[in-house]
Amino acid sequence: MEENKEQSVEHFLELIKKSRRGKFKVYIGMSAGVGKTYRMLLEAQALLRNGIDVKIGYIETHNRKETVAQLEGLPVIPRRKLFYKGKELEEMDLKAIISLRPEVVLVDELAHSNIEGSSNEKRWQDVMEILNAGINVISAVNIQHMESLNEEVERITGATINERIPDKVLQLADEVVNIDLTADELIDRLKEGKIYDAKKVPTALNNFFQSDRILQLRELALREVAHQVERKIDIEIPKTIKLRAELFLACISTNDASAKIIIRKTARLSSYYRSKWFVLYVQTAGESSDKINLASQRHLINNMKLATQLGGQVLKIKSDRIAQTIWETAEKYDITTICIGKPRFKFYQLIMKTAVFTQLLNKMSKTDIDLVILS
Repeated sequence: MEENKEQSVEHFLELIKKSRRGKFKVYIGMSAGVGKTYRMLLEAQALLRNGIDVKIGYIETHNRKETVAQLEGLPVIPRRKLFYKGKELEEMDLKAIISLRPEVVLVDELAHSNIEGSSNEKRWQDVMEILNAGINVISAVNIQHMESLNEEVERITGATINERIPDKVLQLADEVVNIDLTADELIDRLKEGKIYDAKKVPTALNNFFQSDRILQLRELALREVAHQVERKIDIEIPKTIKLRAELFLACISTNDASAKIIIRKTARLSSYYRSKWFVLYVQTAGESSDKINLASQRHLINNMKLATQLGGQVLKIKSDRIAQTIWETAEKYDITTICIGKPRFKFYQLIMKTAVFTQLLNKMSKTDIDLVILS
């Protein structure tokens, strides 16, 4: 009885915190140069004309004339200056924003990594603090910075994306707006010098700004915003309508590359369905800490950390009966979909993994649990 009272109080406190939290709007685009910052500033100008206390916390214009022109008349919170490796650098002043408490603050480049020594490692963490202080935030990010899309974006662009944000950040947004251009429009803007200096244009055209790459990134951006809209609709469905609660179980091993793919793709699936998900690692006797190398242990720890960052709950179970453990875990947590990787086609592994796969199929044929094989 006392426990129920405590849970009730905690739930009510959570509702109070949510009601005090600032509103969060994110402009998302397929690449640099589509006009995210420009649109943020247009909105800020409209808010200012309507008597709203709006200030610029951090804006990166990249010296684009159209964007710079929209700064006129907008109050700017000065950036803080600090020295790093012998150079004077500037960062957004988080403390000043919270102290000044504007109604709305603009914070560009959501995926930015803060200079070492800052109170938070990432700018998105700064934004969370600002929102929790009851200040409304308008921000912007490119689709390639989404954590769960990392491998897919690197495959499309051929470039390593180091600055990333967890998917949960976008899920916390009250509104997500896609700034869309066709590939031809974006390339025309580049050639006209509206994105980079003239010297950088040839290199950009030969690398990132190719039609096929832009089209694929555009599809990712459109798909992401569509899922955000679906999520919002799902939230607003009356609670009396009972829907099947999707619960995903990602099954990983010490194989680093395969585990990353399984984790990220399962995170995407859970994001689409607004559902909880779990990561299961079954540690056999042959994979005990004294029998696997340090590199494998390190990769496993990093992958579990990645899963946690993406919102998954990590389960580690010691057992030599892999299929049975997966099945028992699925039943225990009411899992609706089990996600596994493709078997590696070495002979001995094929025999072992096929046995696990067959046992799973035999169990699943008698239930409603789905099996997804992720490539």
